[in-house]
Amino acid sequence: MTNQGIGQSVRRKEDFRFITGQGHYTDDINRPGQLYAYFHRSPHAFAKIKSISTDAARKMPGVVAVYTGKDVAADKVGGLICGWTVKDKKGEPHKAPRHDIIAIDHVRHVGDQVAVVIARSLGEARDAAEAIEVDYDVLTPVVDVVNALKPGAPEVHADAPGNLCYDWDFGDKAATEAAFAKAAHVTKIDLVNNRLSPNPMEPRSAIGEYEPGTDNTTVYTTSQNPHVIRLILCAFVFGLPEHKVRVIAPDVGGGFGSKIFNYAEETVCVWAARKLKKPVKWTSDRTEAFLTDAHGRDHVTHAELAMDKDGKFLGFRVETKANMGAYLSTFASAVPTYLYALLLAGQYTTPAIYAEVKAVFTNTTPVDAYRGAGRPEATYVVERIVEAAARELKVDPAELRRRNFVPDDAFPYQTPVACVYDSGQYAKALDEALKMSDYSGFKQRKADAAKKGKLRGIGLCAYIEACGIAPSAVVGSLGAGVGLWESAQIRFNATGSVFVHTGSHSHGQGHETTFAQIVSDRLGVPLESIEVVHGDTALVPMGMGTYGSRSLAVGGSAIMRAADKIIDKGKKIAAHLMEASADDVAYDKGVFSVKGTDKQVPMAQIAFTAYVPHNYPADLEPGLEASAFYDPANFTFPAGVHVAEVEIDSDTGVTHIVNWVAVDDFGKVVNPMIVEGQVHGGIAQGIGQALLEGVVYDPKSGQLLTASFNDYCMPRADDLPSYNVGMIETPCPHNPLGVKGCGEAGAIAAPAALMNAITDALGTEKINMPATPQNVWRVIQSQNLAAAAE
Repeated sequence: MTNQGIGQSVRRKEDFRFITGQGHYTDDINRPGQLYAYFHRSPHAFAKIKSISTDAARKMPGVVAVYTGKDVAADKVGGLICGWTVKDKKGEPHKAPRHDIIAIDHVRHVGDQVAVVIARSLGEARDAAEAIEVDYDVLTPVVDVVNALKPGAPEVHADAPGNLCYDWDFGDKAATEAAFAKAAHVTKIDLVNNRLSPNPMEPRSAIGEYEPGTDNTTVYTTSQNPHVIRLILCAFVFGLPEHKVRVIAPDVGGGFGSKIFNYAEETVCVWAARKLKKPVKWTSDRTEAFLTDAHGRDHVTHAELAMDKDGKFLGFRVETKANMGAYLSTFASAVPTYLYALLLAGQYTTPAIYAEVKAVFTNTTPVDAYRGAGRPEATYVVERIVEAAARELKVDPAELRRRNFVPDDAFPYQTPVACVYDSGQYAKALDEALKMSDYSGFKQRKADAAKKGKLRGIGLCAYIEACGIAPSAVVGSLGAGVGLWESAQIRFNATGSVFVHTGSHSHGQGHETTFAQIVSDRLGVPLESIEVVHGDTALVPMGMGTYGSRSLAVGGSAIMRAADKIIDKGKKIAAHLMEASADDVAYDKGVFSVKGTDKQVPMAQIAFTAYVPHNYPADLEPGLEASAFYDPANFTFPAGVHVAEVEIDSDTGVTHIVNWVAVDDFGKVVNPMIVEGQVHGGIAQGIGQALLEGVVYDPKSGQLLTASFNDYCMPRADDLPSYNVGMIETPCPHNPLGVKGCGEAGAIAAPAALMNAITDALGTEKINMPATPQNVWRVIQSQNLAAAAE
C-alpha cells in the first residue's frame, strides 16, 4: 500500500465532487410539498413598531401564512441565546437582552426580522413580503462603540443601561502599574480593528421539516455546528427532546465562524414547519447576508507597553471597546474576553499584563466569532505596538522581538494571562523568516524603490494563537455553556473498508482526506477504503463542530483514541487466530504479529473474522468498531512569523505587496498540501482586512453602506501576492497526534504584518485598516502638507 498516511501531501478526496459541481448543499435540497419563507426586514436601524398590517400580504397569490413576532410569542417560542456568560468586574453576569426570532416591539438594526411570509414559491413569498405595511416610530440610532458609551447616547435596550453589555477586566492590575512605574520607556498606540463581513461562498440556508406521524423534526442547515444547533433548538428555543430533532449540515461552502451560531431565520423555518406541518425553506441572498450574518472584529483599543532601558518588556496594559451589535450572538461574549485577553502575552515574556474590555450594544448587525475570533484582535494589538516600540527605540524590530521571546527551554511556559504555552521555537521561526525574506537586503531594496519614487516598507508579525479549544473544565469555569470535547467512531465492515464518524464538521477544511489519512496511517487501511461521515446528528450521535482550528487537535485525537481501541480488540482476535497470548501480539502498520516469530495477520483478516466469527474468542463480542471522546488537556499554541514587504505608489496611494513570507509552526503536519492551502486562504483574508474590507454604517441613519460587493471590497486574485511558505514542526506534547491547528494562522498574522509594512513605508503609525488607496493617499498628502508648512 502506498504511504497515504500522516505527513503525506495526498490530494483531497472531496475535491472531485466539488470541482465537478456534484456537491450537495442545503439549497440543492428540496422536500415534497415544500413552502418558501421570505422575511420582511426593517429599513430602519432603530425604531418602535407601532403597528403591522399584513392583510394585503395574506391575500396575495400563493401565500400560505404571514407571521409576526406576536405570533411567535403566542406559541411561547424562546428567543436566541448567548451560550457563554461573562461576569463583569463586580462579578455580575453580562447583560443579555431578549433576542426574539421576529421583532415584537422594536427593531434594532437594519435588516432585523419584522415578519415572515410563507408561500408556495419564493417569488410569491417575496412579492407578499413587500406588501406588508409597518408603521414605525423612527428613533435615533448609535452605531459605534465610542459614541454608544457617551452620556446621553440612545439606549439600544432598556435593560442595558448606557449600552454596556459588560465592563470586564483580566490580569494583574497592581503588578502592571508597578511595572509602568519603573519603566525607562513607554510606547502608546491607538488602534481600530475594522468590522468585517464573513462572506462565505455559500450563503446561509435552512429547511425545517416536521413529520406529524412520528413527531420528528428535521433541520437541513448550513451549519459548522449541527449538534450544538440541535441542543439550542431543543433545550432553549422549543423545549423538545433532542432525539426528536435531527440536524443535517451537508456540504457547506465556507463558514469562517459565521455558521457556528443559531440564527433567527433557521429557527423560524423550524417553527413554521411545525406549525404548518409542511417543509419550509429559506435561503439568504447576498444582501441579506451582509445585513444579518454575524460580523467580526470591530474593536477600538488603546494600548501601552512598558520597557526597561534595554527594551525588555516589563508591562502591557490594554483598554478595548468591543462592539456587540444590536443583540448578543451565540458566542459573542467570549470573543473580546477569553479569546482575546488570554493571548495578549504574544510570544513574549512580558511579566505583567492587564486588560479592560467594555462590550457595547449598538444599532448594528450582531458581532460574533470570525476567523480567528479574538486571536487576530490580540495579535494585532501586540504586534503593532511591538513594531512601534522598536521604531521609537531605534532598535531593529526583529531584534526587539528576539530579546523578549519565550526561550525554547522555558516550555511549558506560564503566561501572566492564564495560558500555559505547550511548546514552541519562536527564535527559529524568526530566523527562518528573515532568511527567506532576505531581510538583511531590505535597506538596499528600499533605496532602489526611492529612486523610482516609491515608498517601500517591511513589517513583521510574530503571532501566537490558542487552538483546539479547550479543556471543558476550564471553559466551564470561564462561563461556557457547553463542554468542548469531540467524539469519533470507527467502524470496520466485514470486507475491511471503514466508516469514520466524527462530530466535527467540514466546510472546506478537507476533513474527508485528513481524517482518512490518520486512520490509514494508524490502521493500515487504504485511503480509498475509508469514508468519513459528518454533519448529521442521526449518523453521528454527539459532537461539538468545527471552529477555532479544533478539528484535528480535538476531533483527530478522538479518532486516534477510537483507532487504538480497534487495535486493542484486534490484538485479542489476532492472538486467537495465531494461538498466542494477546500480551505477545504486536501491532504495526496494519499487521498483527507474534513477537519473536514470523506469524502475522493483517487488519483486513481481523475485520472479516470479527464479522464472520466461526473461529473466534469465546469471551469476545463479534464486530469491529469503537467510539471515543476526547477532551483536550490544554489549548494548543501554533505560532510563527510572517514578513510582508510592500511598495506604495505615492501618487495614487496604491499598495503593492512585493513579497510575503510565512513561517508557521503547526506541530505535526498531517497533510502539508492542505495545510499550505489553509495558510494561503488565511493570509488572503488577512490581506483583505488590512487593505480592502470594512463594514461601514452611516453614523446618522445607521444604514449599512456596504451591503453588496460593489461597496464591500473582497480581495481578488490580482490583489494577492505569491506566498513563500515555510514550516517548522514542534509537536504538541499533550495530544496523541502532536498537532496544533492551522486554519486561522494566516488571518491572525497577516493584518499586523501588512500594516507594519505600510506604516514603515509611510513613516507614521497613524493609519487604520483598511489601508485603501484613498486612506493611504490622504496620509501621504497630509505629510506633504505638513512638510510644506515647515
